[in-house]
Formats: sequence, C-alpha cells, structure tokens
Amino acid sequence: MTNTQASSSNDRFERGLELLRQVGGQERPAVLDSLADIAPDLGRLTVEFGYGDILSRPGLTLRQRQLATVSALAAMGNAAPQLRFHIDGALNVGCTREEIVETLIHVSVYAGFPAALNGLGAAREVFDARTDLPTPADPAPAPTGDRFERGSAKLAEIDGHAGEQVIASLRDIAPDLGRYIIEYCFGDIYSRPGLDLKTREMVTVAMCTALGTAAPQLGVHIHGLLNVGGTETEVVEIITQMAGYAGFPAALNGITVARNVFAERTQH
Repeated sequence: MTNTQASSSNDRFERGLELLRQVGGQERPAVLDSLADIAPDLGRLTVEFGYGDILSRPGLTLRQRQLATVSALAAMGNAAPQLRFHIDGALNVGCTREEIVETLIHVSVYAGFPAALNGLGAAREVFDARTDLPTPADPAPAPTGDRFERGSAKLAEIDGHAGEQVIASLRDIAPDLGRYIIEYCFGDIYSRPGLDLKTREMVTVAMCTALGTAAPQLGVHIHGLLNVGGTETEVVEIITQMAGYAGFPAALNGITVARNVFAERTQH
C-alpha cells in the first residue's frame, strides 16, 4: 500500500469512526472489539465503507438514513442484533420513539405481520433499556371515514396512474386482494399520522430494494417517492445505502429499476 493509499484509508476510517460514534453513542464502537479475535479487517471495513464511505455521503440526513436502515433490517428479518443497534442509533440521531414505531408498523405492508411484530419486539427492548427517552406521546386517533375511499385517495396522491394499474391488474383474478391493498395498505397504514408521505415512501424504497423480490413494486414506489417530493438523488442514495445491509446485488438491481423509472418520467 502506498503512502497515499494509506492516508486515504486512514481518512475513511477516521471519518467513519466519528460517524459511528454519533450513531452508536459509544466512544469505542463494539463492532471493532467483537471482531478483533476473528476478523479484525471486517471491523475496519465496516467502519471505512459502511460509515466512512456510505453513511457519510450527502443526499440524505442521518435521520432518514437510520429510518431506512431500520425498515430494511426489520423487513429482511434476519439481523435482530443489528436492528436493535440501528433502532438505538435512530434515537441517537434525533428520531422519535413514535417515528420508529410507525416505521415498524409500516413494515407490515411490505414484509408481513411477523416481520413487523418482531421489529416492534426489538424496539421494545431498546426503549426499555434507555433512561433518557421522553414519556411516550398519547396515540394519535386512528383515521376516520370509509377505508376504501380514504385509501383510494391516498393511493392516487402517492402513486397516481401506476397504483391504479396495479389494482386494475387484479380485477380478473383476485379483486379482493386489490381491495385489501386499498383498504389496509393505503386506507389504514399510509393514512396514519406519525410519518409524512415522503418518509413513508423512502422507507418503502429501502424495504423493496433490500427484500430483492419486489422489482415491480420498487418501481411503483420510486415513482411514488418522486411524486410526493423526493428527488432522484434521494432515490439513488437510499438504494446505494442498501448495498451495506442487503448486499451489492440488491443495490444493483434496485439501481436498474431506478434507471428505468427516471427514463420513463423523462419521456412523459
């Protein structure tokens, strides 16, 4: 390694270490000591790449990045220790207990109720271990009115024609599934207070990318994020971040979907 390469690596490590301290709330991040006896290079790479390269990038706030990570880890359902760490990290960078809970409720739409319930179990553990959190706010009142009408209006606001096409495609085979999408996903969940629509679409893009099984739905929600005030830069940043949590294939596939969406919107 040349002196220039060594200096660059040190810069990345120091930048990542500073950010990891901010997220993790510890002077000496546990990932370094936990891997010291078996894979110290992986600990270093986690700091350099995960934090020094990716999370330190401009384009998203730390709050947005942490909610995206929490949603993706909860949706994948295979990384409980890391999920607890990033729930704690979300609190450390200014997310509220209510925002985290709402993000995990939102997971139920894209990864199912078991993933959401397990995520909320992890959140309870984190909340119970903290002594610095404010008293939980009283639950906001549930949305009122007809669920189908409320959901149809929310679907149109977010996804427009793309959402309507999804519902129309189910009419000949599973019309009830189409109705459940409108009533539950959009009438019950997307209509809840606690997260604004842009944040909901950000965590949805993160989940659909991380899951790796939902390319058509990812395309719809990239459109949706752009429709509610998100930017192409924010889309790319969320998908790029998923390389660290779901792997490079998931991120590369997500970027392919994003490229197609951006091109489609340019043509119209």
